[in-house]
Parts: sequence; structure tokens; C-alpha cells
Amino acid sequence: MGTDNHTWVREFILLGLSRDWDTQVSLFVLFVVMYLVTVLGNLLIVLLIRLDGRLHTPMYFFLTNLALVDVSYATSIVPQMLAHFLAEQKVIPYVSCAAQLFFSLGLGGIEFVLLVVMAYNRYVAMCDPLRYSVIMHGGLCARLAITFWVSGSVNSVMLTVITFQLPMCSNKFIDHISCELLAVVRLACVDTSSNEIAIMVSSIVLLMSPFFLVLLSYIKIITSILQIRSTEGRKKAFHTCASHLTVVVLCYGMAIVTYIQPRSGPSVLQEKLISLFYAILTPMLNPMIYSLRNKEVKGAWQKLLGQSSGFTSKLAT
Repeated sequence: MGTDNHTWVREFILLGLSRDWDTQVSLFVLFVVMYLVTVLGNLLIVLLIRLDGRLHTPMYFFLTNLALVDVSYATSIVPQMLAHFLAEQKVIPYVSCAAQLFFSLGLGGIEFVLLVVMAYNRYVAMCDPLRYSVIMHGGLCARLAITFWVSGSVNSVMLTVITFQLPMCSNKFIDHISCELLAVVRLACVDTSSNEIAIMVSSIVLLMSPFFLVLLSYIKIITSILQIRSTEGRKKAFHTCASHLTVVVLCYGMAIVTYIQPRSGPSVLQEKLISLFYAILTPMLNPMIYSLRNKEVKGAWQKLLGQSSGFTSKLAT
């Protein structure tokens, strides 16, 4: 199929992380384990929140969304990457590549906006606790959820469409582990200035703006913490905020470095490592950072395990 003397490719070949067979097998084993931990950890969090009525609060509603986004994001990239570790030709059809880009961009954008919502929820809980239930009512939580799901999806549709309208000519080798936005744009055999501007604008809207809103929320939270008279209370609050803020800075920071200036971004190797961070590491760590260190979650686990052991004992007798 030709358009204006340009040839449109029907499939792409991903170059991946390594061409050495032993290295690929080792990476396959490592990432299989990490992916299974990611899926199991996030789905257990969703199940626990669903089963324990004490966790039916705005905070855990948003954590449920975060867990579902993390599992979905990892699943949009990792299974295909694992299959390619064991394949001689790392081929991905044109339509599959477009679908992968759409889902990874959409879910990534959803998570960036969701982190703002979670920061706002934490701000209200710490800075206006007496009015928390009035402010964070069910209707507002539902509207916020619709906002982050829709905003991420709309942004993804826009970027995916303008990216796959570019003629790739005979370029079909993507030097990446997946159909990542910048890696696909680099294949174009025409000027991509308009795409780079769109990527930069998208980064400002879905990365920079949410990032500054999160920082503003945490500045207000820290100010509130400093007013706590109890040293133990301040220490506990700072410890909780520090772990959450670390995740936020890492998530936004890497994406901002990558997409805010597409032409002067990181190297290809750094892009691959950043993609691995988002696809594997962040989804695996988020349940531990946001949930498993939480006393309410630990209490819910103990209650659930106690009920399970009691049920097992009854069956044994």
C-alpha cells in the first residue's frame, strides 16, 4: 500500500534489551517472577479492599483504581516482552503495536492524574479531618475517578492517532522493548515537529501540571505535620509522606525527563530502562508502599487470615 511514494509497513520488529540468548533467558525468568508478584500483589489488594468493609473509604477506593491501573499497565507490555525473550524474531503486527501504544499511554496518563487525586485526598484527611467525610463524599470520588480515566484515555487516543498517521517508509525496526511513543515516532520518514509539539503539550498537561499540584498538596501536608505537637506523631506522619512522595517524584520525574523535550531526552538505553521501571518496578512496589505498610491493611489481612484458619479448623473437625 503506498501513499505519496511512502511505503506503509504491516509489522514491526522490536530489538529488545539484548540479542544474547543466555541473557534473554535470564531476563525472562527474572521478569516472569516480577510480573507474577505484581499481578498477585495488586489483585490481592483489590480483593482485600472488596472483602473488608472497614476499607470502603475514599482512600482505598483510589488505591483499588491504582492497583487495577498498575496490573493493566504491566499486562499491556510485559507478556509480549516475555514472549519476545524466547523468540528469534521479535515481530509485532502494526495493529498490535498501535494497541499497545494506546493502552500504555492511556494507563500511564490515568496513573499520573490519579496520583494527584490521591494527594488531594491525603491533603483533606490531614489538613481538614473534621470535614473529610463531607468533602470526600461518594459523588465527588466517582467524578474524580471519571476524570482521571477519561483524561488519560483521551490523551492516549490523540497521541496514538497522530503517531500512526506518520508514514514509516520501510523502517520497521523499533529499538525498544515495546511500541513506546518516541521509539515509534523516530521511525517516521517525514518531519515530526508537529508530533513533538503535541508530545510536549501533552506532557505539560498530564505531567507537569499534576506534578506541581501534587507538590503543592504535600507542601500543605508537611506544613500541617509541623504543627503536630507530638514528636512521635510528626515522625509517623513524615515517614508515611516520605514513602509516598518518593514514588511520586520517581514516577513524574522520569516521565518529565523523557517527554517534556522529545529531541533532547534520554538515550535509547535509558528509555528502555525507564519503560522497565514503569512496566515492572512501579506496579510491583506500589502495593507495598501504599498498602502493605498500612496498619488498617495489616489488620484486614490478619482478620481475613484468622477467618480462613478458623474455617479450615472447622473443616478438619
